[in-house]
Amino acid sequence: MRRISARVFRHLGQFAPLTDVESRALEEALVPTARRFQARDGLAKQGERMPGVLVILDGFACRYKILPDGRRQMLALLLPGQVSDPRSVLLPRMDHSVVALGPVEAAFLAKDVVQRLERLPMLWNAMALNALVQQSIAREWLVNVGHRSSFERISHLFCEIHTQMEAVGLVQDGACEMPLTQADIADALAITPVHVNRTLMELRRTGLVSFQSRRLTIHDVAALHRVAGFDACYLLPFSADPATGSCTPPAAAENLLKALSTHVARGHLVSGE
Repeated sequence: MRRISARVFRHLGQFAPLTDVESRALEEALVPTARRFQARDGLAKQGERMPGVLVILDGFACRYKILPDGRRQMLALLLPGQVSDPRSVLLPRMDHSVVALGPVEAAFLAKDVVQRLERLPMLWNAMALNALVQQSIAREWLVNVGHRSSFERISHLFCEIHTQMEAVGLVQDGACEMPLTQADIADALAITPVHVNRTLMELRRTGLVSFQSRRLTIHDVAALHRVAGFDACYLLPFSADPATGSCTPPAAAENLLKALSTHVARGHLVSGE
């Protein structure tokens, strides 16, 4: 069997250490429904029933709503390895749409498949904690459009994408794929494309960031975190140091999983306990 879901395992593995049985069950569920989409293809449409729990195997997609006058508000990014909230299959219809921002490979898990997978304790924990992190991301996006300056908004968004891509092994030499146009960034951050262009030029002048040819490079991660007011703990819930509150970078995920395995062995974080 082609192992299509390595990034999904790595993403969910941030939240709970999946057993071989659980990994195999998830792989077998994903393979039959995996599909390829081209840039700007719709994956789900507002007003229609969600085809199932959406799993992004590769590429970037986004959630969005269209206002009556045609303006678009991007609500969330869906990055490689990410899984939508399993409770979404309970909704009678979608209240937003999902579109591919570039070439995307995705799968949809039907309601009965999700219910079967949720009987596996660590997989249930991983999917539930993943859903909570999505809520944390939504809160940060709300703060972005409410109170951060345009420089802070774009810096924070870049830090968030870079951290999530690093967590699934897609950052090399400080760079990762980011197939967003300036119009996409504007729709995500509620600023105009002209303002996005000016702010990107300002970021380049600082020497902190390069963004060209669909690739984001952060030249000084710590400095960009400082200017953005970015704290990765909302993305990495098990990495916070209880003494300092600071978070371990995603590159140390293996050590975090070992520590989490100790909790599992003691019966913590298991569904129903």
